[in-house]
Amino acid sequence: SSAVGRFYGNTTMLLFVVMGGHLMVLQAVVASFGAFPADGNALEAINRLRLHELGAVLFRYGLWIALPMVAILLFVNAVLGVISRVAPQMNAFAIGFPLTLTTGLIGIAFTLPMMDAPVAALLRLATGLFTGG
Repeated sequence: SSAVGRFYGNTTMLLFVVMGGHLMVLQAVVASFGAFPADGNALEAINRLRLHELGAVLFRYGLWIALPMVAILLFVNAVLGVISRVAPQMNAFAIGFPLTLTTGLIGIAFTLPMMDAPVAALLRLATGLFTGG
């Protein structure tokens, strides 16, 4: 994985611990014994979860986290493409790499404070599955 991916993963784990996610996971494990009984009705309990809706929600929150950075970097690469087309004598690789790297780091600095809302919403959703909330 890339350095940015590891940075986001470590930041998310720290945010998880700071928000009390480890306690929510323990609470969800205890409540899961009520949601998924150990008798023969395990398939019925899985059917109640509506896994296709959970997949859509997970994709939506993942897009919510990643879309600002994807849009910023797509815009920068489009501008670099136009510049390399307008001025072919300019070396796009010599300018493009540092500009993309700098824009990515600045974008991370600006989008990082917005990451707590989707992570908190996902934690509430995950604990709500097992606690019935």
